Amino acid sequence: MASSRIPVLASESGLSAYMAQIKKFPVLDPGEEYMLAKAFAEHEDSTAAHKLVTSHLRLVAKIAMGYRFYGLPVSDLISEGNVGLMRAVKKFEPDRGFRLATYAMWWIKASINEYVLNSWSLVKVGTVAAQKKLFFNLRKIKAKLGLYEEGDIPYEAAVTIAERLSVTPAEVIDMNRRLSRSDASLNAMVAEDGDTERQDLLVDDKPSPEATLSAKQDRNLGSTLLSAALKGLTARERHIIEERRLAENPRTLEEIGAEYGISRERVRQIENRAFSKLQKAILSATKSLEVAAAKALPMPAYA
Repeated sequence: MASSRIPVLASESGLSAYMAQIKKFPVLDPGEEYMLAKAFAEHEDSTAAHKLVTSHLRLVAKIAMGYRFYGLPVSDLISEGNVGLMRAVKKFEPDRGFRLATYAMWWIKASINEYVLNSWSLVKVGTVAAQKKLFFNLRKIKAKLGLYEEGDIPYEAAVTIAERLSVTPAEVIDMNRRLSRSDASLNAMVAEDGDTERQDLLVDDKPSPEATLSAKQDRNLGSTLLSAALKGLTARERHIIEERRLAENPRTLEEIGAEYGISRERVRQIENRAFSKLQKAILSATKSLEVAAAKALPMPAYA
């Protein structure tokens, strides 16, 4: 894929110009998108790939803006998102009957998520799921509690948040301070001689009702697939997965080993085997659903 022809956001000061530039690329209708995707999938047509990528750069920018509060350069977020988009285009299978945007969204988010997590030392050090959950959910919970003021979180509120996310109040306060420091960067000027702040160029990232409903449906589907996959495990495998991967406060290998009278290494082996079985079961079920959905959706007639 000729990535050199893709517009590049070199710095924060060029954000406004970049947004204007990518808006010039046309949005593809379903028929044109399908034909271009077929051309690339079957003939590795680089021109077709370029059109598929450039027509979705606005999607990348919108998703990337949703991560702007983590204090990282928007230019880097967009760049990482574009990498995810190009990966999605390479793996996209048009005959499944879905639009590229639906498929690419997950690749874009995965690429940006990885960049964000790798860029925050606290999250890199904190390997437990609770730390990542705190990192990505603190702002949302603060909003629900009506905590919009700058500065430290009141200790009582920190306790409430800590209980919800299975961390300590001190961790909540520390994470809030780190995230609060990143907010200040939104007030930085995008140019030395201008009066435009970075936040003035940010788009509204509030989810639409359709996006909210879709997210809810995805969560419900994921829960259903996981429950079905768990039934394919033995009782011991299921218990170990629940205690190690699904619990808010995961138990240690030693604790579970003592419960069953086996070594920690044996527990690890059982956990890895069970997790592999889960992955295969969920992947198989997902593919079956995609095939069923593709058959249910009438394919448009192409000339």
